[in-house]
Amino acid sequence: MNLPRPARGPLNPAAALAAACAALALQACGGGGSSDSSITATPPTVDGTASGLTAGVLCSLSSSVMNSSPSVNATSSASWSCSGSSRLLSANGLPDHAVGTFPNANNPNAITAQKVSATLTLAPSNTGVATQLGGPIGVTGYVLNGVKIDPGTGGSCDNSGSSCTQLGNAGPWSMEALGQTSFNFGVDSNNAHVQPTGVYHYHGMPEGYIAKLGKGTAMTLIGWAGDGFPIYARYGYVNASDASSGTRAMKGSWRLKAAPDANRPATSLYAMGTFRQDYEYVAGLGDLDECNGRSGVTPEFPAGIYHYYATDTYPYLQRCVKGKLS
Repeated sequence: MNLPRPARGPLNPAAALAAACAALALQACGGGGSSDSSITATPPTVDGTASGLTAGVLCSLSSSVMNSSPSVNATSSASWSCSGSSRLLSANGLPDHAVGTFPNANNPNAITAQKVSATLTLAPSNTGVATQLGGPIGVTGYVLNGVKIDPGTGGSCDNSGSSCTQLGNAGPWSMEALGQTSFNFGVDSNNAHVQPTGVYHYHGMPEGYIAKLGKGTAMTLIGWAGDGFPIYARYGYVNASDASSGTRAMKGSWRLKAAPDANRPATSLYAMGTFRQDYEYVAGLGDLDECNGRSGVTPEFPAGIYHYYATDTYPYLQRCVKGKLS
Protein backbone atom coordinates (compact mmCIF):
# COMPACT_ATOMS: atom_id res chain seq x y z
CA MET A 1 0.00 0.00 0.00
CA ASN A 2 2.45 2.67 1.09
CA LEU A 3 5.34 3.80 -0.96
CA PRO A 4 6.47 5.92 -3.81
CA ARG A 5 8.52 8.90 -4.32
CA PRO A 6 9.04 11.03 -1.39
CA ALA A 7 7.05 14.32 -2.21
CA ARG A 8 -29.86 -24.78 -11.86
CA GLY A 9 -27.56 -26.67 -9.99
CA PRO A 10 -23.98 -27.63 -9.44
CA LEU A 11 -22.04 -30.19 -11.40
CA ASN A 12 -22.67 -33.85 -10.63
CA PRO A 13 -20.22 -35.15 -8.01
CA ALA A 14 -17.95 -37.01 -10.43
CA ALA A 15 -17.72 -34.11 -12.87
CA ALA A 16 -17.21 -31.65 -10.03
CA LEU A 17 -14.39 -33.69 -8.57
CA ALA A 18 -12.69 -34.02 -11.95
CA ALA A 19 -13.00 -30.29 -12.61
CA ALA A 20 -11.68 -29.41 -9.19
CA CYS A 21 -8.70 -31.72 -9.45
CA ALA A 22 -7.87 -30.42 -12.91
CA ALA A 23 -7.99 -26.87 -11.57
CA LEU A 24 -5.72 -27.77 -8.68
CA ALA A 25 -3.22 -29.37 -11.01
CA LEU A 26 -3.05 -26.20 -13.07
CA GLN A 27 -2.51 -24.13 -9.96
CA ALA A 28 0.68 -26.07 -9.38
CA CYS A 29 2.15 -25.04 -12.73
CA GLY A 30 3.47 -21.77 -11.33
CA GLY A 31 6.72 -23.50 -10.49
CA GLY A 32 8.30 -25.54 -7.76
CA GLY A 33 6.85 -28.59 -6.07
CA SER A 34 3.12 -27.86 -5.90
CA SER A 35 0.68 -30.59 -5.01
CA ASP A 36 -2.91 -31.12 -3.95
CA SER A 37 -5.27 -33.92 -4.78
CA SER A 38 -8.49 -33.42 -2.86
CA ILE A 39 -11.49 -31.19 -2.39
CA THR A 40 -13.80 -31.02 0.60
CA ALA A 41 -15.29 -34.40 1.39
CA THR A 42 -18.64 -32.84 2.25
CA PRO A 43 -19.86 -30.15 -0.18
CA PRO A 44 -20.13 -26.80 1.62
CA THR A 45 -23.26 -24.69 1.71
CA VAL A 46 -23.42 -21.73 -0.64
CA ASP A 47 -23.47 -19.16 2.16
CA GLY A 48 -20.13 -20.38 3.44
CA THR A 49 -21.08 -21.64 6.87
CA ALA A 50 -20.29 -25.35 6.65
CA SER A 51 -17.66 -26.67 9.04
CA GLY A 52 -14.37 -27.46 7.33
CA LEU A 53 -15.52 -25.49 4.32
CA THR A 54 -12.20 -25.07 2.54
CA ALA A 55 -10.26 -27.92 4.13
CA GLY A 56 -8.58 -30.05 1.48
CA VAL A 57 -8.44 -27.33 -1.18
CA LEU A 58 -4.82 -26.38 -1.86
CA CYS A 59 -3.83 -27.59 1.59
CA SER A 60 -0.46 -28.72 0.30
CA LEU A 61 0.91 -26.15 -2.13
CA SER A 62 4.53 -25.12 -2.27
CA SER A 63 6.76 -23.39 -4.76
CA SER A 64 10.39 -22.42 -5.04
CA VAL A 65 11.09 -20.44 -8.18
CA MET A 66 14.23 -18.58 -9.19
CA ASN A 67 13.16 -15.15 -10.41
CA SER A 68 15.88 -13.76 -12.66
CA SER A 69 14.19 -10.39 -13.12
CA PRO A 70 16.90 -7.78 -12.40
CA SER A 71 14.76 -6.23 -9.67
CA VAL A 72 14.47 -9.59 -7.87
CA ASN A 73 17.31 -11.96 -8.85
CA ALA A 74 16.46 -14.33 -6.03
CA THR A 75 14.31 -17.37 -5.30
CA SER A 76 10.63 -16.83 -4.60
CA SER A 77 9.29 -19.30 -2.08
CA ALA A 78 5.82 -19.94 -0.69
CA SER A 79 4.30 -22.82 1.22
CA TRP A 80 0.64 -23.31 2.10
CA SER A 81 -0.56 -25.99 4.50
CA CYS A 82 -3.58 -26.80 6.65
CA SER A 83 -3.55 -27.69 10.33
CA GLY A 84 -6.61 -28.14 12.48
CA SER A 85 -8.99 -25.31 11.60
CA SER A 86 -6.33 -23.09 10.02
CA ARG A 87 -4.75 -22.48 6.64
CA LEU A 88 -1.11 -21.50 7.07
CA LEU A 89 1.20 -19.52 4.80
CA SER A 90 4.95 -19.24 5.08
CA ALA A 91 6.67 -17.26 2.33
CA ASN A 92 9.38 -14.75 1.55
CA GLY A 93 7.07 -12.35 -0.31
CA LEU A 94 9.12 -12.35 -3.51
CA PRO A 95 7.14 -12.56 -6.75
CA ASP A 96 7.59 -15.63 -8.95
CA HIS A 97 7.05 -13.80 -12.23
CA ALA A 98 8.68 -11.02 -14.22
CA VAL A 99 8.40 -7.59 -12.60
CA GLY A 100 9.08 -4.01 -13.57
CA THR A 101 12.15 -2.02 -12.65
CA PHE A 102 12.44 -1.16 -8.97
CA PRO A 103 13.50 1.33 -7.81
CA ASN A 104 12.11 3.57 -10.55
CA ALA A 105 11.52 7.29 -11.00
CA ASN A 106 8.19 7.15 -9.17
CA ASN A 107 8.95 4.43 -6.65
CA PRO A 108 12.31 4.69 -4.88
CA ASN A 109 12.09 1.31 -3.16
CA ALA A 110 13.87 -1.96 -3.90
CA ILE A 111 12.20 -5.37 -3.59
CA THR A 112 13.56 -7.34 -0.64
CA ALA A 113 12.75 -10.73 0.85
CA GLN A 114 10.28 -10.68 3.73
CA LYS A 115 9.23 -13.08 6.45
CA VAL A 116 5.59 -13.72 5.59
CA SER A 117 3.55 -15.76 8.05
CA ALA A 118 -0.23 -15.85 7.94
CA THR A 119 -3.00 -17.89 9.53
CA LEU A 120 -6.43 -17.99 7.88
CA THR A 121 -9.51 -19.94 8.82
CA LEU A 122 -10.51 -23.11 6.96
CA ALA A 123 -14.16 -22.56 7.87
CA PRO A 124 -15.01 -19.02 6.74
CA SER A 125 -18.49 -17.78 7.53
CA ASN A 126 -20.27 -15.13 5.49
CA THR A 127 -21.68 -12.58 7.93
CA GLY A 128 -23.14 -10.35 5.24
CA VAL A 129 -21.40 -7.40 6.89
CA ALA A 130 -18.54 -5.63 5.12
CA THR A 131 -15.39 -5.17 7.20
CA GLN A 132 -12.53 -3.02 5.96
CA LEU A 133 -9.12 -4.68 6.08
CA GLY A 134 -5.59 -3.42 5.57
CA GLY A 135 -3.03 -1.67 7.73
CA PRO A 136 -3.61 -2.24 11.46
CA ILE A 137 -6.91 -4.08 10.89
CA GLY A 138 -5.30 -7.01 9.08
CA VAL A 139 -4.00 -8.02 5.68
CA THR A 140 -6.61 -8.05 2.91
CA GLY A 141 -5.25 -11.29 1.50
CA TYR A 142 -2.44 -13.09 -0.27
CA VAL A 143 -1.93 -14.42 -3.77
CA LEU A 144 -0.87 -18.07 -3.83
CA ASN A 145 2.73 -17.06 -4.53
CA GLY A 146 2.86 -15.46 -1.07
CA VAL A 147 2.71 -11.85 -2.29
CA LYS A 148 0.44 -9.51 -0.33
CA ILE A 149 -2.75 -7.90 -1.64
CA ASP A 150 -2.90 -4.26 -0.56
CA PRO A 151 -5.13 -2.21 -2.91
CA GLY A 152 -5.16 1.11 -1.04
CA THR A 153 -2.34 3.62 -0.73
CA GLY A 154 -0.87 5.78 2.00
CA GLY A 155 -1.09 8.88 -0.18
CA SER A 156 -3.44 11.77 0.58
CA CYS A 157 -4.28 15.42 -0.04
CA ASP A 158 -5.76 18.19 2.06
CA ASN A 159 -9.01 19.91 1.11
CA SER A 160 -7.32 22.56 -1.02
CA GLY A 161 -5.21 20.07 -2.95
CA SER A 162 -2.17 22.28 -2.41
CA SER A 163 -0.68 19.89 0.12
CA CYS A 164 -0.43 16.29 -1.07
CA THR A 165 1.91 13.45 -0.26
CA GLN A 166 2.15 9.98 -1.69
CA LEU A 167 3.52 8.71 1.59
CA GLY A 168 2.09 10.17 4.76
CA ASN A 169 -0.97 11.99 6.04
CA ALA A 170 -1.52 15.31 4.29
CA GLY A 171 -5.30 15.25 4.61
CA PRO A 172 -8.51 13.24 4.32
CA TRP A 173 -8.51 12.57 0.56
CA SER A 174 -7.06 9.11 -0.10
CA MET A 175 -5.17 8.65 -3.37
CA GLU A 176 -5.80 5.68 -5.63
CA ALA A 177 -2.81 3.86 -7.15
CA LEU A 178 -4.71 2.80 -10.28
CA GLY A 179 -7.23 4.41 -12.60
CA GLN A 180 -5.90 7.97 -12.31
CA THR A 181 -3.11 10.05 -13.80
CA SER A 182 -2.66 12.81 -11.21
CA PHE A 183 -0.12 10.87 -9.17
CA ASN A 184 2.31 8.25 -10.41
CA PHE A 185 2.93 5.42 -7.97
CA GLY A 186 5.40 3.61 -10.20
CA VAL A 187 3.31 0.45 -10.56
CA ASP A 188 4.48 -2.20 -13.02
CA SER A 189 2.51 -4.31 -15.51
CA ASN A 190 1.39 -6.53 -12.64
CA ASN A 191 -0.38 -3.58 -10.98
CA ALA A 192 2.15 -3.83 -8.20
CA HIS A 193 4.92 -1.81 -6.64
CA VAL A 194 7.09 -1.70 -3.52
CA GLN A 195 6.64 -0.27 -0.04
CA PRO A 196 9.52 1.51 1.74
CA THR A 197 10.10 -1.72 3.70
CA GLY A 198 10.79 -3.60 0.45
CA VAL A 199 7.40 -5.34 0.31
CA TYR A 200 6.28 -6.03 -3.26
CA HIS A 201 2.46 -6.01 -3.27
CA TYR A 202 -0.51 -5.97 -5.63
CA HIS A 203 -2.95 -3.08 -6.06
CA GLY A 204 -4.83 -4.78 -8.87
CA MET A 205 -4.88 -7.78 -11.19
CA PRO A 206 -1.64 -9.80 -10.69
CA GLU A 207 -1.15 -10.22 -14.41
CA GLY A 208 2.23 -11.99 -14.31
CA TYR A 209 1.01 -14.63 -11.88
CA ILE A 210 -2.21 -15.18 -13.84
CA ALA A 211 -0.21 -15.62 -17.05
CA LYS A 212 1.94 -18.27 -15.35
CA LEU A 213 -1.16 -20.30 -14.52
CA GLY A 214 -2.19 -20.25 -18.18
CA LYS A 215 -5.88 -20.94 -17.67
CA GLY A 216 -7.20 -18.43 -20.17
CA THR A 217 -10.84 -17.56 -19.57
CA ALA A 218 -11.44 -20.36 -17.07
CA MET A 219 -12.19 -19.46 -13.47
CA THR A 220 -8.79 -19.16 -11.83
CA LEU A 221 -8.17 -19.37 -8.10
CA ILE A 222 -5.32 -16.97 -7.30
CA GLY A 223 -5.38 -16.51 -3.54
CA TRP A 224 -7.11 -16.37 -0.20
CA ALA A 225 -8.64 -13.36 1.49
CA GLY A 226 -8.00 -12.42 5.10
CA ASP A 227 -11.32 -13.98 6.14
CA GLY A 228 -10.47 -17.35 4.54
CA PHE A 229 -12.65 -17.10 1.42
CA PRO A 230 -11.06 -17.72 -2.01
CA ILE A 231 -10.11 -15.06 -4.57
CA TYR A 232 -10.50 -15.59 -8.32
CA ALA A 233 -9.03 -13.64 -11.21
CA ARG A 234 -11.20 -11.76 -13.67
CA TYR A 235 -13.50 -14.53 -14.94
CA GLY A 236 -16.58 -15.99 -13.28
CA TYR A 237 -19.49 -18.06 -14.47
CA VAL A 238 -22.18 -16.18 -16.38
CA ASN A 239 -24.75 -17.77 -14.10
CA ALA A 240 -23.27 -17.88 -10.61
CA SER A 241 -25.03 -21.15 -9.81
CA ASP A 242 -24.28 -22.95 -13.09
CA ALA A 243 -20.77 -24.13 -13.95
CA SER A 244 -21.92 -25.00 -17.48
CA SER A 245 -23.00 -21.42 -18.26
CA GLY A 246 -19.59 -20.30 -19.55
CA THR A 247 -17.45 -17.51 -18.16
CA ARG A 248 -17.11 -13.79 -18.66
CA ALA A 249 -15.11 -11.00 -17.08
CA MET A 250 -16.69 -9.94 -13.81
CA LYS A 251 -17.51 -6.27 -13.31
CA GLY A 252 -17.48 -4.48 -9.99
CA SER A 253 -20.53 -2.54 -8.83
CA TRP A 254 -18.71 0.73 -8.14
CA ARG A 255 -18.82 3.87 -10.26
CA LEU A 256 -17.54 7.43 -10.21
CA LYS A 257 -19.87 9.81 -8.42
CA ALA A 258 -21.75 12.30 -10.57
CA ALA A 259 -20.36 15.17 -8.52
CA PRO A 260 -17.43 15.46 -6.11
CA ASP A 261 -17.96 15.38 -2.35
CA ALA A 262 -17.99 18.62 -0.40
CA ASN A 263 -14.56 20.08 0.38
CA ARG A 264 -12.86 17.84 -2.17
CA PRO A 265 -9.85 19.34 -3.99
CA ALA A 266 -10.99 20.92 -7.25
CA THR A 267 -11.54 18.56 -10.17
CA SER A 268 -9.59 21.01 -12.30
CA LEU A 269 -6.58 19.99 -10.22
CA TYR A 270 -7.38 16.32 -9.75
CA ALA A 271 -9.90 14.59 -11.99
CA MET A 272 -12.60 12.37 -10.56
CA GLY A 273 -11.14 8.98 -9.81
CA THR A 274 -8.00 10.35 -8.19
CA PHE A 275 -9.32 9.66 -4.69
CA ARG A 276 -11.02 6.70 -3.06
CA GLN A 277 -13.90 8.96 -2.04
CA ASP A 278 -14.70 9.63 -5.71
CA TYR A 279 -16.31 6.20 -6.05
CA GLU A 280 -19.69 4.94 -4.87
CA TYR A 281 -21.15 1.46 -4.62
CA VAL A 282 -24.42 0.80 -6.44
CA ALA A 283 -25.95 -2.57 -5.66
CA GLY A 284 -26.65 -4.50 -8.86
CA LEU A 285 -24.66 -2.19 -11.11
CA GLY A 286 -22.19 -4.96 -11.85
CA ASP A 287 -21.80 -8.61 -10.95
CA LEU A 288 -20.35 -8.20 -7.49
CA ASP A 289 -21.11 -6.78 -4.07
CA GLU A 290 -19.32 -3.93 -2.30
CA CYS A 291 -16.41 -6.24 -1.41
CA ASN A 292 -16.02 -7.44 -5.02
CA GLY A 293 -17.53 -10.78 -4.08
CA ARG A 294 -20.51 -13.00 -4.74
CA SER A 295 -21.81 -16.45 -3.83
CA GLY A 296 -21.85 -19.23 -6.39
CA VAL A 297 -20.22 -22.40 -7.61
CA THR A 298 -16.55 -22.50 -8.56
CA PRO A 299 -14.27 -25.26 -9.89
CA GLU A 300 -12.88 -25.90 -6.41
CA PHE A 301 -16.25 -25.52 -4.66
CA PRO A 302 -18.89 -27.14 -6.90
CA ALA A 303 -21.60 -26.83 -4.23
CA GLY A 304 -21.00 -23.10 -3.97
CA ILE A 305 -19.14 -20.66 -1.77
CA TYR A 306 -18.82 -16.94 -1.22
CA HIS A 307 -15.74 -15.74 -3.10
CA TYR A 308 -13.95 -12.58 -4.27
CA TYR A 309 -12.65 -11.40 -7.64
CA ALA A 310 -9.78 -9.38 -8.96
CA THR A 311 -11.41 -7.16 -11.61
CA ASP A 312 -10.39 -4.74 -14.31
CA THR A 313 -12.82 -2.22 -12.87
CA TYR A 314 -12.77 -0.46 -9.50
CA PRO A 315 -12.11 -1.58 -6.78
CA TYR A 316 -9.72 -3.92 -8.68
CA LEU A 317 -9.16 -6.04 -5.55
CA GLN A 318 -11.48 -6.38 -2.58
CA ARG A 319 -11.27 -3.46 -0.14
CA CYS A 320 -13.37 -5.22 2.47
CA VAL A 321 -14.37 -8.76 3.46
CA LYS A 322 -17.68 -10.36 4.33
CA GLY A 323 -16.32 -13.22 6.42
CA LYS A 324 -16.25 -13.41 10.18
CA LEU A 325 -12.93 -12.31 11.66
CA SER A 326 -11.54 -13.86 14.83
